[in-house]
Amino acid sequence: MKGLSGKVAVVTGGGQGIGRGLTLRLAEEGCKIAIFDINPQGGEETAKLAPQAVIKTYAVDVGDAASVEAAVAKVEAELGPIWLLVNNAGWDRPMPFLKTDRELWDKIIRINLYGPLNTHKAIAPLMAERGGGRIVNIASDAARVGTSDEAVYSACKGGLISFTKSLARELARKNVLLNAVCPGPTNTPMMAAVLGEGEHAVKWKDAMVRGIPLKRMGEPDDYGGIVAMLASDDGKFITGQTISVSGGMNMI
Repeated sequence: MKGLSGKVAVVTGGGQGIGRGLTLRLAEEGCKIAIFDINPQGGEETAKLAPQAVIKTYAVDVGDAASVEAAVAKVEAELGPIWLLVNNAGWDRPMPFLKTDRELWDKIIRINLYGPLNTHKAIAPLMAERGGGRIVNIASDAARVGTSDEAVYSACKGGLISFTKSLARELARKNVLLNAVCPGPTNTPMMAAVLGEGEHAVKWKDAMVRGIPLKRMGEPDDYGGIVAMLASDDGKFITGQTISVSGGMNMI
């Protein structure tokens, strides 16, 4: 992609799964990566997979605004001005909504909605002041069509899409471009934790695959290309968009 070499990118949740795939792809494009992860060991493991790249891990709880602000200040001092923010960190515990409680809602909202709000608040003003930057929010096709047993998670991701569009309008004149990418079902540690093990897990996974025209689950490295494009000079006329990357599962 054009124009990414040497650019500083923040990737939340880069210690595993989709975040790891995004980090490695951006590193291939020549970006300097700051991984924000509540599990810094995971970030260090990601960095070891690209030993020639500049990848630094910062222990960050995205749901804590002070933690985010402190990490952003360190990144700017140690790596340089942030060009790209990728909000990827997420968490869910699927169950029927009527069986959930306020404690679970609060945790899901804290990570999946307040987390991105905190990172936007800390980083977007810096981009606007400098007259340029890119933000890619990893949402979910659950936000676009709804998903059983993920009502609160879907609500957060739907809110993130609407927030992305609204802020894209606000910041367009500052050349800060925002877009949302919606993965479909993906082979990640979080998905494995959701599915569990045994015959039930196999049946659930098979059912998901049957609904995907390309007849496979997503892999963590399926998403780096679109994120790199949106962050690059090739994406300089794209903002406020929601793009599904789901093997054709949802053709919206």
